[in-house]
Amino acid sequence: MLRGLKVFRADEPYFTLSSQYSATLVKRWTRVGKRNTFNCHIYRDFSNSHSVQKPLLRIEPRRNKMADLDTRPQLSASTGEMPDPANSEARFSGESIKISRGRPAGSEVFDGPKSKRLKMRKNRKSKPIVVEKTSPDGYLIFDVMEVRESLGLPVAVKTSEDGNSFILEQQPPTEFRHTELYIVRLSSTGDGIGVDKLEDGTTEIVVVPYSIPGDLVRAKIYKKLEHYSLADFEEVISGGLGRDDSLIRCQYFTKCAGCQLQMLPYKEQLVHKREVIVRAYKYFCNVADGVIPEIGETIGSPLEYGYRTKLTPHFDVPRNGHLPAVTPIGFTQKGRSFVLDIEECPIGTPAINAEYKQERMRIRDNIGAFKRGATLLLRESLEVAETTMETKRAVCTDSKDIVTEYVNRYRFKYPAGDFFQCNSSILPRVTEYVNSQLKLPLSDNEHSSVPAPKYLVDAYCGSGLFSVTCNDSVEEVIGVEISPKSVSFATSNAQDNNIANARFVLGDAAVIFEKISTPPNETSMILDPPRKGCDSNFLNQLLDYLPRRVVYVSCNVHTQARDLAYILRDQRGLKYRVNSIRGFDFFPQTHHVESIAVLTLED
Repeated sequence: MLRGLKVFRADEPYFTLSSQYSATLVKRWTRVGKRNTFNCHIYRDFSNSHSVQKPLLRIEPRRNKMADLDTRPQLSASTGEMPDPANSEARFSGESIKISRGRPAGSEVFDGPKSKRLKMRKNRKSKPIVVEKTSPDGYLIFDVMEVRESLGLPVAVKTSEDGNSFILEQQPPTEFRHTELYIVRLSSTGDGIGVDKLEDGTTEIVVVPYSIPGDLVRAKIYKKLEHYSLADFEEVISGGLGRDDSLIRCQYFTKCAGCQLQMLPYKEQLVHKREVIVRAYKYFCNVADGVIPEIGETIGSPLEYGYRTKLTPHFDVPRNGHLPAVTPIGFTQKGRSFVLDIEECPIGTPAINAEYKQERMRIRDNIGAFKRGATLLLRESLEVAETTMETKRAVCTDSKDIVTEYVNRYRFKYPAGDFFQCNSSILPRVTEYVNSQLKLPLSDNEHSSVPAPKYLVDAYCGSGLFSVTCNDSVEEVIGVEISPKSVSFATSNAQDNNIANARFVLGDAAVIFEKISTPPNETSMILDPPRKGCDSNFLNQLLDYLPRRVVYVSCNVHTQARDLAYILRDQRGLKYRVNSIRGFDFFPQTHHVESIAVLTLED
């Protein structure tokens, strides 16, 4: 369903208030046995502009809550004009439209067996929401609590028995509420946090996407939780000093859930992402003062758009078999489970977007063959002719296809469906930085100088990115991986790049260092785990082994901070010193930031 459309009864026209497109949707209901079926026709006229100057305005972008089901607005019988659900005035084509409720004043809202069931569901207490602390919703709660504390509001949050999750009580569903409020903080999830002063004198904390501090925004609150509310962004009334809407290059911004920061200048994005790392260590790494050094400036990506070498758009197919006239193919809408029909993604590479258009046509031409939805794979592969050195960019669409990637002078091959960093423009900066940290002497003063460790263990080595690019920093590299396929590709990549001092072993998660025989005091270790971070089993094995230096590369700085706390608070890890922590921006225009932390074991 298009985000700007409002659903009415049979044979009624639908319109949008969007400055990006206009659409007319005619929906006719047909009674078939006990089912309602419909035919749906959509006509769309998208703007060709690459710059979105105004946010999308919407009429009721969400389905009504239970309290609203029987007070649904109707078209005015006298004018035929479209109502607004707020029972006030709505803007359409520059004119004010008076609306009226379809149900007479004073009529009973709940009547009949179905309405009684709805009333029971409304009064039924909702189950608490369990939120893992290191998830995006988890560190959003930390940010909300800081805002509440600054305002003198209660900040007590229930936690699970193991202390790893928050437990939030849901409030009963109510009517949607439109409000205007100022944004006071940009959260770690890229959403704005605003303060709304209510008429009864109370204060409500509201999370509003696509907003930054200083913005005065109009928002629609659709869900109330124990300590804050969630809202849909509607428009900016007045922008904060940091906002520049002319920077927006995607017509789906404020609708697609992929990007959050396109209205923010890139230098300001890097400043914000450094602050995200600072907060992560404040929230998750509770160690003594002075143990965590000052966080370094975030290293930016050479490409701010057109950098993603991998996209995974998807589509859904209705289970009742009644296909719409046009199946949306794209990415998830912000705050919804619906798929937003997206024609191109500005952060994807040109080759990816060109292939994406072809894939969209292929899917729609064969949509009847799909019994359920699917996720597409688009992965760029770079081929270089050995004789002419000409480059050719191809796109793999099968997870079993072999992708070729170049990082500086090194060539890597891996299956398209396997993990590999999808911003190749920043990889040289990252690998060079890791290499420089491995080469740092253990001590360097006027009395003594201890060189850097001469062995390297690359845990979670994958297809050998760091094992290959950092081979010249040490005498020997041992890559450890629990996937036989990854070990095979890592070995081939080392051979193809004439790396003679690297070998790769298949490790068991329970005894991952069993095949490592290098002296711990002369060994550095690279950790590059998935987003969930390292589990306690791995960290205990690391603390038993005690490598002299640890370079922790993380795509989730919050789990990285949690894992460093585990190491630094353990009796075995008390001698580790944190040399540096610095962010790298693999995903400009989004809230994501990666971080590299370096630890050294002191004598």
